[in-house]
Amino acid sequence: MTRQGLNGLGVVLAGCAKPGRVDLPYRLDELHLDTAVVSTVLALWGAGWFIGQVLCGWLADRVGRRATLVGAMTVAAVGFPFLAEARTPQSLGVAAVMSGLVYDAPRPIVAALVADTVPDEPGRARITGWRHFAVNLGAATTGLVGGALAEPVGIPVLFWCNAVVCGAFAVVALRVVPPPSSGPSLRHGTHRQAFTDPLLWLLWLASLLILIPVAALFSVLPMMMAQDNLPPTAYGWTQAASAAAVIVLSPLLNPLLVRRARHPTPMVGLLSTSGIILGAGMGSAGLASSTVGYGVAAALAVPGEIIAFVAATDILNRIAPQQSRGVYAGIWGTTLAGAVVCAPALGGWALALGGHHLVALITFMTGLLGAAFCLPLAVLLQSSARASARQSS
Repeated sequence: MTRQGLNGLGVVLAGCAKPGRVDLPYRLDELHLDTAVVSTVLALWGAGWFIGQVLCGWLADRVGRRATLVGAMTVAAVGFPFLAEARTPQSLGVAAVMSGLVYDAPRPIVAALVADTVPDEPGRARITGWRHFAVNLGAATTGLVGGALAEPVGIPVLFWCNAVVCGAFAVVALRVVPPPSSGPSLRHGTHRQAFTDPLLWLLWLASLLILIPVAALFSVLPMMMAQDNLPPTAYGWTQAASAAAVIVLSPLLNPLLVRRARHPTPMVGLLSTSGIILGAGMGSAGLASSTVGYGVAAALAVPGEIIAFVAATDILNRIAPQQSRGVYAGIWGTTLAGAVVCAPALGGWALALGGHHLVALITFMTGLLGAAFCLPLAVLLQSSARASARQSS
């Protein structure tokens, strides 16, 4: 394997590991805190996740990919034990912010690393697709293992295990991530371009809307299943159905996406298509009433999820300046955190106002609206390409 291939493999391995989905609500429930404290701690964790994406992306450009990745995972290795042992509202709030900041830290850093290490778009698309596959496989595995161990060993022990994994990841990242001298450094002031780039913000808005149905799988779906008097194990089966669909469909879809990445134009059309698939797939859950029906809805949404992450990353790689890849990836990375906030708010409102059928309509319309925002994005990308061609001629 070539050095480039080894670096690419290292990037994939680095991207597959991240702090696991935190069982913070269960931990707070164990402490018998009142609703206001629980809501505040969860909100602080979500705020940390949102801010951490931009911060880690900015630091990846400013101080280097490896330093930021190793530092973030070191903070995670310290923050999770703190979260496990915290008891008071104040200490829980601080621990929640710390763990939230680094919860999804690898996403923008690894996105920038892939763009640095792999020069061609098909190679980048291949790594993005398989990384998404690996992350989902890891999430399914840790979810099953964590669920089995939570009662016999306790939630705090799981946080400590998470910390050990993050510390090991920091060591691995130190060994496999290219040294700082091999990546671009951020020139002073160039990060401001990201906050005023209409291409990035149109991509951000379209992605946020398209990912809300993805987040609904973890927030709205259990609410609807509870209303149908289905047991918690039924929700576990929907997660298993989703994970199985990712495992089966990723090897089929990834080669098609790699071939599409060879085209000179970004995957805007595919991103739009993913919004329709996700909206329709997760929206169909509003018409279900059984475990099988909910599981089928979760599986139907999976092709849209796979396409969405690869297509959005393809567009991001093409619009991000070399010296600002981390910042661009960090800003885009906040879309998933934003979707996790928006999905339960929209779902709860729809459930209270019109029941499951309104949830189905709202979910489908959200995906459709995200697909619609791809149209001005495509027009602006074409105008930008023509302007660049005129300047170079």
